[in-house]
Amino acid sequence: MATSDPETVTLTITTGDGDEDELTLPRGLLDALGEEGDTPPDVVGDLAMLSVANRAHHMVHHAEGEPDPELTALEESALDLFEERFGVSFAEATGHSH
Repeated sequence: MATSDPETVTLTITTGDGDEDELTLPRGLLDALGEEGDTPPDVVGDLAMLSVANRAHHMVHHAEGEPDPELTALEESALDLFEERFGVSFAEATGHSH
C-alpha cells in the first residue's frame, strides 16, 4: 500500500459546442502508458481512440444478430480515424481482424 498519494494530472475534454468533462489520472501511470515525449493529453487521446475503435468493433462484429448499417458505417469511420492517428490499421495494431 502506498504511503502517499501519487501525483495526478487533470485533463479537460471539451467539444466544439462547449460540452466539457474532466478526468484526473495518476501522472506516473500516464508516463508508463505513453511513449517517450508523449504528453498526458497524447496518452489519453491514444487510449480514447483505441477504446472507441475497440468498442465499435465489438458492437459490430461480436454482438448477436445483424449490426445496424448506420453503426457499421460509424465503425468504419472510427477505424479510418484510428489508422490516420496511428499509421496502422486496427487489425494490425491489435492482431484482431475478420
